[in-house]
Amino acid sequence: MNQTEKNQLLAQAADWAAQDPDPATAQELRALISTVESGDGPALEDLADRFSGVLEFGTAGLRAELGAGPMRMNRVVVMRTAAGISRFLSERAAGEYTPKVVIGFDARYNSDVFATDSAAVFTAAGFEVLLMPSALPTPVLAWAVRTFGAEAGVMVTASHNPPRDNGYKVYVGGKVADEVGRGAQIVSPIDAQIAALIDADQPVADIKRVDSGWTVLPGAAEDRDIEASYLDSIGNVIPRADGSLAAARKNLKVVVTAMHGVGGHTMRLALLNSGFSDVHMVPEQEHPDPDFPTVKFPNPEEPGAIDLSLELARKLGADLVIANDPDADRCAAAIHDGSAWRMLRGDEVGWLLGDQLSRILPAEQKLANSIVSSRMLAAIAKDSGREHEETLTGFKWIARVENLGFGYEEALGYAVAPSLVRDKDGMSAALVLADLAAELKAGSNSIQGRLDELAAKHGVHVTDQLSMRFTDLSQIPVLMEKIRTQAPAQLAGAEVTEVTDLSQGTEKLPATNAMVLHTFTGARVIVRPSGTEPKLKCYLETVEHAEDLADVPAARARATAQCQAIKTELEAFLTN
Repeated sequence: MNQTEKNQLLAQAADWAAQDPDPATAQELRALISTVESGDGPALEDLADRFSGVLEFGTAGLRAELGAGPMRMNRVVVMRTAAGISRFLSERAAGEYTPKVVIGFDARYNSDVFATDSAAVFTAAGFEVLLMPSALPTPVLAWAVRTFGAEAGVMVTASHNPPRDNGYKVYVGGKVADEVGRGAQIVSPIDAQIAALIDADQPVADIKRVDSGWTVLPGAAEDRDIEASYLDSIGNVIPRADGSLAAARKNLKVVVTAMHGVGGHTMRLALLNSGFSDVHMVPEQEHPDPDFPTVKFPNPEEPGAIDLSLELARKLGADLVIANDPDADRCAAAIHDGSAWRMLRGDEVGWLLGDQLSRILPAEQKLANSIVSSRMLAAIAKDSGREHEETLTGFKWIARVENLGFGYEEALGYAVAPSLVRDKDGMSAALVLADLAAELKAGSNSIQGRLDELAAKHGVHVTDQLSMRFTDLSQIPVLMEKIRTQAPAQLAGAEVTEVTDLSQGTEKLPATNAMVLHTFTGARVIVRPSGTEPKLKCYLETVEHAEDLADVPAARARATAQCQAIKTELEAFLTN
């Protein structure tokens, strides 16, 4: 960077600091400017990165590290985004109605501040604004968008990202969306339409705001408590607890972790309200803490994240572990499989929930999953005489399946009541899973036993994932191009018989940046960039037929060995 460019960068940063309404980030930026002026090279790189562009608003909304500058999450970026969404809603309303917006937030740093700033901007635009009374799970916000008939919902959360991140997730409803998409996250072209209306250079002083005028929804000490109303709704996803069913639920010992997020109180009440009285919270992770002190990454999928849960489960002799991610839209589970405690894969939970719900859902309701999820749900749907549909990755697509009865993605996302929450909901999913575990235990069976039964019936499906994290994001498109143009001819000794480039789209799927490889033995590999993290993800699945229930362990061993061989070969292919 030459001196002229450096001076321009310093001027740009000084201008940002001068208009930043947050004293903390303004001071952070001034300190960084001072360090750069004194000649510190790393500080110059940091400053340049913060002003290297603007955060792109897309179907995932916004998500980035907290800090000053247009490439970070801060009050300036949030207010400009809220102003852009306001313009979009005003254009749609065209003066014919008053848009309604519901705003929720988690317990991360500045989430409440960003939510209040958003309320101030939307209210100044003349909208009816409903603000959550406290930090609550994302599914409560998604439920509220449909319940209140809102045109939009905003959730300030970074879900399971690292502690220094925050984000801005947007839902549509009311008169903005059709019935199938009402209450779901935004998809194209709405994301592009909103992005085009966000003025990344708009002076903060020019953004209209008010200090009051929005409605704070009732909290725990008030009538019509919003959390209690949500719990009343999702409580209906499982039968009433009476007779033998009530006894079965009381006899199930459940360990629950909130992963330092906002789901602990709500998840515990959901279980207790449904008759699960033997519920034990992981005390070190029960209450919200934006530093997430006991985990490296606050994601149940990450190694070590549920160690405290498993430790408590062993100590108590529990039957089931339920782990929600920090905003509680995901549900992970762990079981004792007869030899040791293990975490269930996201696909395994999807099979269990799909099979359980397929027994009771109306025949016209479909089962659906993302393309990177296992193919077993399609077999379960066929067996129950109902339609199955595959979608692109992300609940913004799964939620829009017409006549959806149950949908899931392998990344621990499940919609067991899409008529209530048009998104993944880790709490209602946990209720269905706990009810299944109680039913199986009462019948001298187990979660592992049910998984074996499904394997004997539909084939042993083994899934795994190869995930490669990058600091240099330019490496990801290079690797995608490598597999696009030089795909392996064989995997685990089997010929690769089909290579599909989904960037061209198909008859059933819009275009997406992913590659699909099928082998002669029925194995499948899907490679795509992560939509929320700096990762390249490879999704693996192998299938082996089992002669009967007794043959399942041997078939699983064969499928597991094949899956591991593919994983090893694929990693070597991508890293060499």
